[in-house]
Amino acid sequence: MRIGIVCYPTFGGSGVVATELGMALAHKGHTVHFITYDRPVRLRDHRDKVFYHEVRVSDYPLFDYPPYELVLSSKIVDVAKYEGLDLLHVHYAIPHANAAWMAQQILASQGARLPFITTLHGTDITLVGKDPSFEPVITFSIERSNAVTAVSESLKRDTYAHFPVQREIEVIPNFVCTRDYPRADPELRRRYAAKGEHLLVHISNFRKVKRVGDVVEVFRRVREKLPSKLLLIGDGPERQRIETLCRAGELCGDIVFLGKMTEPEKILASCDLFVLTSESERFGLAALEAMACRVPVVTNDTGGTPEVVEHGKSGALSGLGDVDKMASNALEILSDAEILERYREGAFARARQFDVERILPRYEELYDRVLRSDQ
Repeated sequence: MRIGIVCYPTFGGSGVVATELGMALAHKGHTVHFITYDRPVRLRDHRDKVFYHEVRVSDYPLFDYPPYELVLSSKIVDVAKYEGLDLLHVHYAIPHANAAWMAQQILASQGARLPFITTLHGTDITLVGKDPSFEPVITFSIERSNAVTAVSESLKRDTYAHFPVQREIEVIPNFVCTRDYPRADPELRRRYAAKGEHLLVHISNFRKVKRVGDVVEVFRRVREKLPSKLLLIGDGPERQRIETLCRAGELCGDIVFLGKMTEPEKILASCDLFVLTSESERFGLAALEAMACRVPVVTNDTGGTPEVVEHGKSGALSGLGDVDKMASNALEILSDAEILERYREGAFARARQFDVERILPRYEELYDRVLRSDQ
């Protein structure tokens, strides 16, 4: 198949999954065309059957805000016509689904078909989507999609709760390619834990919804009982506040801010425990990537996270904001080497259930079904 993929090219989960999906499809022999405003961060150079088309927005003085959606629609039309796309897969509802619908209508007026699939990832529904000004557009785009998927049952329920959507939403979870994730690097581990301390790690975009302050509080409690270090990967609007919090608590010597990283899994694999304290993860891709590195996860029991992390096997769940319980769970996992190893094996076994080899055929079957129904 010749497949167009529209996504945000950033470090966010939707862009990462979209990019990995495209590369996996190309590996299976499909031709994939990425259409977005920048090269996706996970898109490797010189991949066979993978192409990138940049959406360039003109800086015209009439517009206070660049009309990205319109330019995106035009680019989709151009790529569909001249690359012969069979279908389009858009990730994130705003503005990709409505841009896809507009492109579909333009192509239909010229006698061409372009069915499109919309995948809902989370904040397009639970944050942006809650703004009433977006509701009519999101509802319309979902209803007009040839197929709609969500990355978790939790997100599917939220979509029906927030929008008057009648159509079927199919759940196809996020995935990882477990064979691509590294094992622990002793030298890298010694760099951050020279005295044999336990290594806790957190990865996020440092938005308020991630509750990174809770991560620091969990770490502070663990550090009181066990020699530990905390690695914080990522950056965002809350980073300055978290740095101030660390300084106030005299934790700076044991907390390392690593900023944004294109390959965080190299660090992740050398850690002992991943701490995820988000207000609501609609899937929890970062947790899944940690488990693919054989790192158990301490997290909340909200959103889609319980669909990924198995309590007592691949990690531990607790109530939102319950830092005492999260710290207790962390100490239970870290205090005994045999228990930690059992959790490591459980984490990897759980990650294998979300391996791309299991999930990719579900997308291929969906594509086939959409193409057949569109004929």
